[in-house]
Amino acid sequence: AMAVKALNPKAEVARAQAALAVNISAARGLQDVLRTNLGPKGTMKMLVSGAGDIKLTKDGNVLLQEMQIQHPTASLIAKVATAQDDITGDGTTSNVLIIGELLKQADLYISEGLHPRIVAEGFEIAKEKALEVLDQVKVTKEMDRETLIDVARTSLRTKVHTELADILTEASAVVDSVLTVRKPGEPIDLHMVEIMEMKHKSETDTTLIRGLVLDHGARHPDMKKRVEDAYVLTCNVSLEYEKTEVSSGFFYKSAEEREKLAKAERKFIEDRVNKIIALKRKVCSDSEKGFVVINQKGIDPFSLDALAKEGIVALRRAKKRNMERLTLACGGTAMNSVEDLTPDCLGHAGLIYEYTLGEEKYTFIEICDNPRSVTLLIRGPNKHTLTQIKDAVRDGLRAVKNAIEDGCVVPGAGALEVAVANALVKHKPNVKGRAQLGVQAFADALLIIPKV
Repeated sequence: AMAVKALNPKAEVARAQAALAVNISAARGLQDVLRTNLGPKGTMKMLVSGAGDIKLTKDGNVLLQEMQIQHPTASLIAKVATAQDDITGDGTTSNVLIIGELLKQADLYISEGLHPRIVAEGFEIAKEKALEVLDQVKVTKEMDRETLIDVARTSLRTKVHTELADILTEASAVVDSVLTVRKPGEPIDLHMVEIMEMKHKSETDTTLIRGLVLDHGARHPDMKKRVEDAYVLTCNVSLEYEKTEVSSGFFYKSAEEREKLAKAERKFIEDRVNKIIALKRKVCSDSEKGFVVINQKGIDPFSLDALAKEGIVALRRAKKRNMERLTLACGGTAMNSVEDLTPDCLGHAGLIYEYTLGEEKYTFIEICDNPRSVTLLIRGPNKHTLTQIKDAVRDGLRAVKNAIEDGCVVPGAGALEVAVANALVKHKPNVKGRAQLGVQAFADALLIIPKV
């Protein structure tokens, strides 16, 4: 302890019993905060940050992240919740409650003079046994849509009001989106489900768009607002006059020379645009099919004009992650140059339309053939509701994904915990020596979930 003091005179050193007490009280504190928001009947918490931002939440993980935790042990426990949320999306609150309760039970025995190590040994034995019991009670079933909807509903109800959770599940957009992006034999990549939010006065609903929603519209008055049965060209090609990479200046001998330079640059870009137009003429020669260009870089007014005359809808400055999703949703390849454009690199979408909501424009790309990437569109009256729904939907997605991958479910609502606790008490006499007490403590701790 002297060494620590020498390094940092402000450090508080707690030894043996004192250290235990400090750790246990930390766990108790967190447990008291989270006790009230377990399960579908839990209460909402309103968090007000230092800046006066207000958040409403019932998600244990969100709460723990927003609370500024000073205590070292407490922050360890909070990290457990974060890890839990990352992997399974749910069960954060229960986890913290069980940790708190394990320490409380351990405290009872330790204060009677039992050595902590013996308790820990008992915990270890109990954990092994608990996992065995879990394997016995789990229900392996075919993960059909009905089951998955139940899974999603269970997860969502613990995050938002019951009515809202039911609306979200009824739309069952959550389940369908996972089923859509799932490839047989590969792990499910939830990044392929984009969650997009829109502010809307009254509707709180979630719709599944089998395709993509971009948060900007076409930048030209003559371009169509709605294209059906369209070819989609995704590219990352600059269609505007750009300054050179290194900033450089030119001195012209005469005005003519400047004209020449400008013309050459103009021509350079016109060539690119013409290549795109040529491709469009090739694939849409006689049919009524639409043609849409979605470009990651800029398109200048001249180029927009030229494209609009051809009846091509062009979107510029699309986000990078959307490019990847576009090709997954519509098919086709994203092109980095216009030199080798072929009809093979085009994707296809059944319907592309622009939707204006207040100030903002959105472009919907829908009815793709078999999309590998989908968008969940969440509408809500204000930011709180949106954030809340978004968190809930994210957790619901994870729950569904895990159910599909593991192919089994266990009964909820505390039934499981009671079953495990009973099995442990039965198993106790087979344990040697004083470690029995540790097993008992573990069993008692599990009962906190049904008790709450």
